[in-house]
Amino acid sequence: MDRSGSVCVETRPSGAADGRDVNRRDEEFREFVVGRSGALLRTAYLMTGDRGLAEDLVQSTLTKAYVSWGRVQSADNPDAYVRRILINTGIRAGRRRQITEILHADPPEAPAPDTTAHVDERQRLAAALTDLPPRQRAVVVLRYFDDLSEVSVAEILSCSVGTVKSQASKALAKLRLALGEVPEEVHRDGC
Repeated sequence: MDRSGSVCVETRPSGAADGRDVNRRDEEFREFVVGRSGALLRTAYLMTGDRGLAEDLVQSTLTKAYVSWGRVQSADNPDAYVRRILINTGIRAGRRRQITEILHADPPEAPAPDTTAHVDERQRLAAALTDLPPRQRAVVVLRYFDDLSEVSVAEILSCSVGTVKSQASKALAKLRLALGEVPEEVHRDGC
């Protein structure tokens, strides 16, 4: 990806014998990248919480997809296949990633007046997402941000629909707790 967020796709030179097949394959891959890179970047950002890491994740995903482009194209749903590559690569990378931020007890300066509450809320949500375990984060991102059905999420993550439901339930409970939201049952009981 370049600094503008556009995905750069370079193709290798074609051989004399199979040049047309390679060129067609490269063009099909290029069209896929142009059409899906924005959605992949959004999903990757929600998985990582960091634009740079998200760009790296998309680049790794697209590299893996290019190498196995024949299998990707022959899949029933190439988009789901590549999304699965992204999720699996992100989960593996998340396990290896170390937190490098140093937290201080006292902030270095007094806070300025809040004029961007909606931005703060998005940042709180992004931070809460990164605190979720990788599989729960994947379920939340695919189900609620990418607006996929439970069946589609289960297919991408190679698990049952029941697992998707339980992971989503646990993740949403953790997000509510992290964001300070009180469940409706508490409001109804008057506690």
